[in-house]
Amino acid sequence: MRTIVDLPDEQLGALARLCAEQKISRAEAVRRAVDRLLKENSSRTQDAAFGLWKNRPIEGQSYVAKLRREWDRP
Repeated sequence: MRTIVDLPDEQLGALARLCAEQKISRAEAVRRAVDRLLKENSSRTQDAAFGLWKNRPIEGQSYVAKLRREWDRP
């Protein structure tokens, strides 16, 4: 997919230098930057959930079992 991105002159110049040094196209540099941004943010989401239940009075597995028992009809 194509997209239009507006960059300030300073970023555009720095990007041009980086692309020349690495011998890559501007599009490739942008793809790599987007990929890195997505990876960094997905790991933060996973890290935020780690240990979420550590201060709860009930173990997660027991809590799920309790919720499932509520679904049973008499």
